[in-house]
Amino acid sequence: MNDLSLAVWFHVMAGITWIGLLYYFNFVQVPGMGKAKADGTAAGIAKHIAPRALLWFRWAAVATWITGAAALQKTVGFMAAFTFANQAATYIGVGAWLGTIMLFNVWVLIWPNQKKVLGIVEASDAEKAKAGRIALMASRTNTALSIPMLMSMVAYGHAGFPL
Repeated sequence: MNDLSLAVWFHVMAGITWIGLLYYFNFVQVPGMGKAKADGTAAGIAKHIAPRALLWFRWAAVATWITGAAALQKTVGFMAAFTFANQAATYIGVGAWLGTIMLFNVWVLIWPNQKKVLGIVEASDAEKAKAGRIALMASRTNTALSIPMLMSMVAYGHAGFPL
């Protein structure tokens, strides 16, 4: 197995972890927390499950981006992808840009705000409510961006989209 194959395999595995947790948060945990608050069981989720899931989520995002950058460099070239230097670079470059925006959202919007919501960082109730909205919107944005990001990666691997 060569360096490119290893980078791609690690990229795929990290990406499955990252996007799987993204979908878990948006389609399972967030809706479940409303019901858990109503019956008094939300504290256990917020204390034991959410912090651990967020740990895996944010580091899977980093691992996905780093291994993706390594794979880009060995295929179309890192700068070629981010500048859309040719058709192949454009397909994967769109995915790379979307993944970069998603990584930014994880580390700059989701994680700092989730620390307030979960009580890891001191915050007033009003600050927690605002932080929760920001984290939710950034997470929903990432969920929406994940589809075209994945489609761009598939397009690169399959010589583009049939038009």
